Amino acid sequence: MAAVTRGFVGRGRSNPDLPPGQYLTEDFPVLSAGPTPRVSLDTWELGVTTETGERQSWRWSEFTALPSETITVDLHCVTKWSKLGTPWRGVRIETLLENVESAGDYVLAHSYGGYTTNVPLEDLMGDQGWVVYEYDGGPIPPEHGGPARLLVPHLYLWKSAKWLRELQMLLQDEPGFWEQAGYHMYGDPWREQRYWGD
Repeated sequence: MAAVTRGFVGRGRSNPDLPPGQYLTEDFPVLSAGPTPRVSLDTWELGVTTETGERQSWRWSEFTALPSETITVDLHCVTKWSKLGTPWRGVRIETLLENVESAGDYVLAHSYGGYTTNVPLEDLMGDQGWVVYEYDGGPIPPEHGGPARLLVPHLYLWKSAKWLRELQMLLQDEPGFWEQAGYHMYGDPWREQRYWGD
């Protein structure tokens, strides 16, 4: 079994809007497993690949021309901080999958820099998942996952993969980077699903 760092010590649950074990922060902490990728908009591309290898992709201008929406969501990090009311702009996962034929029930998100994370498809549908490209009215800073990141706010923040480049449709669930290192396969903050066995 891989070694797992249990994260920062929380400050208790002082706000009913917070999941158990979380504390409220006003800043936006930056936590990454490695160096921050710097992805040029000239070379950036987002793809969706099915279990049969069929692929659809968008360059930056094509992606940002897709129907988008502004959303305000709460974020909950596995290291126990929560940030409430964060404003984003992005494209619903349903929009990206509109012309994709797949029998897959799972998605493995791939990032520039090699990071991956797994998410059940049903957790990306129905106004639960977006690929976002603006934060607080401007471009997402690279340290927070820009130019575009996955946003799945009802799960712990590591499921909202930074520097997104690919959504791979899968027939069976596969662990991503942190899941292979001992993080929970699902990651529901309200059930404190931080690590294996939670």
